[in-house]
This record gives sequence, C-alpha cells and structure tokens, in this order.
Amino acid sequence: MRYNYKHTVRVAYADTDQMGVVYYGNYARFFEVARTEALRSIGIRYADLERAGVMLPVTRMHVKYIRPALYDDLLTIEVIIPAIPDRMITFEYLLFNEKGEKLVEAETQLMFMDATSRKLIHAPESVVSCFKQLK
Repeated sequence: MRYNYKHTVRVAYADTDQMGVVYYGNYARFFEVARTEALRSIGIRYADLERAGVMLPVTRMHVKYIRPALYDDLLTIEVIIPAIPDRMITFEYLLFNEKGEKLVEAETQLMFMDATSRKLIHAPESVVSCFKQLK
C-alpha cells in the first residue's frame, strides 16, 4: 500500500523572512496542513480521532531544503503515506513550485497515543480499514 495526495498552498507574506524566503520553521505548518488534508481525503479526520481519545504527536521530522520557496509562490505538496499504520504513521513530503522545481523533501513520523494515559497504542481499526480500502 502506498497512498499519494497533492495539496496546494500559496506562500503568504507572513510565511517569509526579510529576504522574501519562506522561514524554515513554517514548513512544519505546511506539512501539518497537507497531512491533515491527505487523511481527510480517505475519510480520517483528526477531530474524530481526538473525540475518540486518540492523539497523533509528531515523534520525528526530517527536512532536506533544496531550493527556497518565495513569497507568493504556489506550492504543491505531495504527501506520500508509504504503509498502513500500526503504532506509528509515516508521511513523506515533496514540495514543488509552479515551475515544477523540487524545493523540499521531508518526512514526519507520528505515533498513535491514548489521550488519557499518553501511552503508545495501535492505530484504531477505523483508521486501518480506511487504508486497507485503498488497495
């Protein structure tokens, strides 16, 4: 199983530094929005998981900056979920500008956590079944 999803975002002035380049810390927010929408596209909503007592904290993030994203660029963020989640879920990201130039390669790993005990748990069956339907 490998799931791909594409999300677009326009770089706002507030996302940039004095040079008009996207501030490096803002990529984490771009990733969060893109992965939330990727999950929503297959029927998984963060809000529903939270109501069920499941949290998804980020446990790892790796980013390779290749070229800068600039103010007013329209970015395409390709989100890849390479495997059905168990206790962890991995998201890979490729960011491109309008010219098709690759700007960033990244990966985040999130864990499924019980909101009350704050312990690692298996992905809920409702999540796993959404991925199994993608085959």
